Amino acid sequence: MPVYQRILCAVDFSSLSGEACQRALVLAEHNPQHLSFVHVVEYFPGERSNERIPPEDVDPAGYESDKARARLAALTSSLGCAAAHQSVLVSPHSAWHEIVRLAGANGTDLIVLGSHGWHGVAAQLGSTASAVANRAHCDVLTVRHWV
Repeated sequence: MPVYQRILCAVDFSSLSGEACQRALVLAEHNPQHLSFVHVVEYFPGERSNERIPPEDVDPAGYESDKARARLAALTSSLGCAAAHQSVLVSPHSAWHEIVRLAGANGTDLIVLGSHGWHGVAAQLGSTASAVANRAHCDVLTVRHWV
């Protein structure tokens, strides 16, 4: 029996996020029913690159969600766990808020995420990983990149 029954891996598509996904998969003992992946689209984040600006006739939230779903599906497929639960949340709240909320709602007992991603105002004011670690009601594993 695995130590953790419900693992939530928060994905921001950074290189650390990929490492966090691999660690979460190992902790789930390659059993996709123990593992969920989530990406939060902060609607609208403070910084937007040109590649994130949708065409004029497309709903921005739908555009961001569709792109994130495709990236998340490709990521889980590359990890060999495409059957794991995947969700993309569009929220007016920060990513940490949605990660903590989702973990609580789903009875998650471990959240896995990269120690930092570089996006939006959070890169200047604080870390999503730090906020999750300080507010979650379960264990949190932050995966760091060692040089």
